[in-house]
Amino acid sequence: MSGTGDAFKRLKKAVDDNAGKAQGLVGKAADAAKKATGGAHDDKIDRGAGAATEYLRKRAREDRK
Repeated sequence: MSGTGDAFKRLKKAVDDNAGKAQGLVGKAADAAKKATGGAHDDKIDRGAGAATEYLRKRAREDRK
C-alpha cells in the first residue's frame, strides 16, 4: 500500500507544480465522464470538477506568491 501512497504524493506534487495547466484538464476529464455516463451523473461530475478547479486555482495563486 505504501507504493500507492508514494504514487499519490508524486501525482499531487506534479499537479501542484503545474496547477495552471491541470485546470484545463479538469474540464476535459469532466466532459469525458459526462459522455461516458450518458448524462446520468452530470450534477456529481460538475461538483467534483468545480471542487478540483477551485483547488487548482488556490494552488496556482500560492505558486505566484
